[in-house]
Amino acid sequence: MNTSPGTTRGPAVVLLTCCLSVFVAGLDVTIANVALPSIQRALDAQVSGLQWVIDAYTLVIAGLLMLSGSLADRFGRRRVFQAGLALFSLGSLLCSVAPTLGLLVAFRALQAVGGSMLNPVAMSIIANTFTEPAARARAVGAWGAVAGLSLAGGPVLGGLLVSGLGWRSIFWVNVPIGALAIYLTQRFVPESRAARGRRFDPLGQLLVVAVIGPVTAAIIEGPRHGWGSPPIVGLFALAAVSAAGLVGAERRRSEPLVDIRFFRSPAFSGAAIIALVALMTLGGFLFLNTLYLQEIRGYSPLQAGLLTIPMAAALAAFSLVSGRVVAARGPRPALVLAGLLLAAGTGLLIGTTETTSLWYLVLAYLLFGAGSGLVSTPITHTALSGLPRDQAGVAGAIASTCRQTGAAIGVAVCGAIVAGGSAGFVTAGHTAWAVLAGCGIATVPLGLLSTGRWARTRAQRGGPRLNPPVVEAIR
Repeated sequence: MNTSPGTTRGPAVVLLTCCLSVFVAGLDVTIANVALPSIQRALDAQVSGLQWVIDAYTLVIAGLLMLSGSLADRFGRRRVFQAGLALFSLGSLLCSVAPTLGLLVAFRALQAVGGSMLNPVAMSIIANTFTEPAARARAVGAWGAVAGLSLAGGPVLGGLLVSGLGWRSIFWVNVPIGALAIYLTQRFVPESRAARGRRFDPLGQLLVVAVIGPVTAAIIEGPRHGWGSPPIVGLFALAAVSAAGLVGAERRRSEPLVDIRFFRSPAFSGAAIIALVALMTLGGFLFLNTLYLQEIRGYSPLQAGLLTIPMAAALAAFSLVSGRVVAARGPRPALVLAGLLLAAGTGLLIGTTETTSLWYLVLAYLLFGAGSGLVSTPITHTALSGLPRDQAGVAGAIASTCRQTGAAIGVAVCGAIVAGGSAGFVTAGHTAWAVLAGCGIATVPLGLLSTGRWARTRAQRGGPRLNPPVVEAIR
């Protein structure tokens, strides 16, 4: 029998369960990076293969986030949440025993199918459990802090596990946590669904996948096949045609998977682009830095993980600071400062060599971590500004999709630069770090534009013209 969320213990356990899910899902975004050199040696993988180990996870999540939210609204959030936990745990178990790189990538994709059902559905469960505004704010704050901690702690925990138990152990840890979360969900989380679920949009879902998948695949495989080769040109062409088809198809639907009208708002469009470029820096940083510390500097996975603690600590600390800054000053100062810090951290890493001082690296990591921590909250705030409250879930899912896509493209771009460089990893890495620094710099004007008076005015005028609210039902 389920415990009602109105009891004293119920809401706390619901929040704990949702935090467990976001912890394991976020952890797997970053924990695998530390294991990449070990996976490369064990499975005889090329750089492009390592990119797929990371991007198979982030790309599938990016492609299915909005669909998972729609499924939860229609069929029940608890039901979809439990299914996601089960698939995620099964995928983790299969990853831990994968005998080849191809199977590891396939099982990472299965993990991600489950992972796509966790974060957006967990947020909906929290919103329906904590109905009082102050309690909801505290619950969302705790959930967000755990999300930041999971991303930041991945490299450290990964280093400990890989050094002590081998690379397969990074997947073992998910299985007992997933089993516990499934039990707690069945025992304490009430079922809830939207009174009127959104209609399925299979064409829109197919076109979303057909946009982000081919672009990332083309970037990853470009150095190996040649940028002008028919397969690579074909992939870019497929993505372009799919993007045009997505815009045309979604405009004609009354309940589209991707509401194109949102992008008429400069604030929303700016936030989506910032999410893309800012998360490119995080994905690219984790990929490059892991290979640099272990392959070039010769550090063990544990040493590499420990060296990233300053970045992790700064990310976690400034994630908390970011919310206060946005509440007090709005999103503009946080976005501008985040862009400057991201550019400064990656800019310092342009000059790294085999003998760069550890203190120099720590400074770069601190700056980068602070920028990464600052950027998330103002992105969400800016994306939702001027939109009706009932559209927050859909808009948030699109913003989350942009985040995941950006992280995947960051890995793809940096891996392509390193794989295609003829002068060695260090020299090619300088170019990759410069690209990431450019992404940080781009965040500054984008932040200024998307939070200015013109953007706010357009958002306020456009918001009331969107769909009427959908009433929630809890049973």
